[in-house]
Amino acid sequence: MTVEDTLTDPLFDELRVADLRAGYGVKWGRVSGDVLPAWVADMDFPVPPVVSDAIGHAVRNGALGYPQWPDGNPLRAAFAERMRTRYGWEISAGDVREHTDLIQGLQLVLHLATAPGDAVAVQTPNYPPFLASITTMGRRRIDSPWLRTSGGWVPDLAGLAGAVAEHGCRVLLLVNPHNPTGRVLTRDELAEIAAIARRHDLLVISDEIHAELTHAPHEHVPFASLDADTAARTVTLTAATKAFNLAGLRCSVAHFGPRRLLALRDAQPPDLYGTVSTLGVIGTLAAWRDGADWQARLARVLDRNRRRVARALAAWAGAAADPAPEAGYLYWFRAEHLGVSGADPVAEVLARARVLLDGGSPFGADGHRYLRLNMATSAALVEEILARLAALR
Repeated sequence: MTVEDTLTDPLFDELRVADLRAGYGVKWGRVSGDVLPAWVADMDFPVPPVVSDAIGHAVRNGALGYPQWPDGNPLRAAFAERMRTRYGWEISAGDVREHTDLIQGLQLVLHLATAPGDAVAVQTPNYPPFLASITTMGRRRIDSPWLRTSGGWVPDLAGLAGAVAEHGCRVLLLVNPHNPTGRVLTRDELAEIAAIARRHDLLVISDEIHAELTHAPHEHVPFASLDADTAARTVTLTAATKAFNLAGLRCSVAHFGPRRLLALRDAQPPDLYGTVSTLGVIGTLAAWRDGADWQARLARVLDRNRRRVARALAAWAGAAADPAPEAGYLYWFRAEHLGVSGADPVAEVLARARVLLDGGSPFGADGHRYLRLNMATSAALVEEILARLAALR
């Protein structure tokens, strides 16, 4: 155990369970009694002060009327600047559009670029709302399972290429950093995926919402930044919501590489898919412009927590323990590490340990064998959750 593993931060560790239970969010609102929630991807931490200050100032100064943005939504230029400074990815603000959330962006792109019956490739396990979106929109979901090796999670790129060719896929939904495994794809792996997309003329929808929570020494590489061909076939979806705990602001952005698709999107009735709120824009801009210190402190806390969960899993499963995520705050591990082997591991853990996790069959592939633990909470609550899980064994 290192010094970093024992450090605490009052901004993130002085949480009161009574306050969390009395809040407005679904994470704690879905449970009752003494159940501890560690399921949905919301953090328990307070909103960054720079965000609450900016929103409060805007409300006090009458910002709830119709916004005046003569040069277009300021999110567009701010996002382009953030990609340039963080990743060296040079994009035009004119190719950026905003949506109320990332899932809406995904569904809009699928609606415009595909038709019912078209095949969409996706690497599984994967985020359940993404999988459900493909299915409920009448598209054919083509799963390409990840491989669990002795060294950790590995994308089966040969399997992905084969699935795309066999089923005539039109689209690849890429999730990087990956949810739920937390794996960060390397530049070489992304280059192989780009080659597959080029050979089969795929539109790539790249969800990169967890990118800013990548843990050192891993590095996030925007998929569209690889080369001109990749950029021209990729729509990148992201938001400040995961990295700054702002899901309720309902604000996301999309960068459109394909010119035809952007023109098709802009030809739609302007309010058909809704518009982002003024407060969502103000909060996002505040986070991006002034939230670096808060985010740096958050990164240290999340790294500490993932190390703590990794030590617990190693104690329970030894060398068979599933690896810590390389990004984010969601830990994907086999239910058997807890002695749980039923068809519904989430329900079994809830009933026996009074902890609500996520996982199971909605994630696809072998999801029924896995659980997903949200670690974005105080050190004390992490310890209590781990103690309850340990008692299952």
